[in-house]
Amino acid sequence: MKSATADQSLAPSPLGALVELKGVTLTAGARHVLQDISFSAAEPRVGIVGRNGSGKTTLARVISGLVAPDQGTARIEGTDVFRDRKAALGLVGILFQNPDRQIIFPTVEEELGFGLRQMGLDKADADDRVSQILARFGKSHWAKAPTHLLSQGQKQLVCLMAILSMAPRVIILDEPFAGLDISTRMQLQRSLDRVDAQLFHISHDPQHLESYDRVLWIEAGQLKADGPAPEVLPAFTSQMTKWGTQDDLSDLPA
Repeated sequence: MKSATADQSLAPSPLGALVELKGVTLTAGARHVLQDISFSAAEPRVGIVGRNGSGKTTLARVISGLVAPDQGTARIEGTDVFRDRKAALGLVGILFQNPDRQIIFPTVEEELGFGLRQMGLDKADADDRVSQILARFGKSHWAKAPTHLLSQGQKQLVCLMAILSMAPRVIILDEPFAGLDISTRMQLQRSLDRVDAQLFHISHDPQHLESYDRVLWIEAGQLKADGPAPEVLPAFTSQMTKWGTQDDLSDLPA
């Protein structure tokens, strides 16, 4: 495990870095939400851990191009996905914690087709790809289903299918299992395990990331540690346990 420093930037793998951040800093008023974060990641599965308010979700939004850093750059395969939103559609997708904030159309097929039309596909091609992704997950009968009648887990699966239909190189998962029961979480996990894309997975539960290739630990907006899951996760768990035994709540993040 590497104790990350502000100017740390890992060398790209022989296959080439997929996601690269250099000196990313973002502030909200007087507060530094992210502070000089740099890393280069080409591993298939990358976990992100940290306390509430540590900057994990903001980091996910920067990587996905939804938020621009005040300083530094965030690129995927050399593309600044904040500045080039059309290119971003084919490079990165993000699965939010609450699917109700992501779903905007009344039926499943409309929801799945929206991103495809944004990418420039005509209606016939978009409809064909929607049919393919529904069939791939054995959900062809969902096409006309009203999205508001779906369960939380079903909505998450619709959001995942919408992302996968656009075939992005990178998928960011922001606490995708929050609020799901055990069986639904297991079903969604199996779907994620089959995804042929680089995953960045934010989780409060280290167990969800134990099989991951690499874990980034974000603390107070800084990259506190970066390394293999068997090294970073025990250190993170130990620190969280230590803080959890304390009675002074003033140490809680803002």
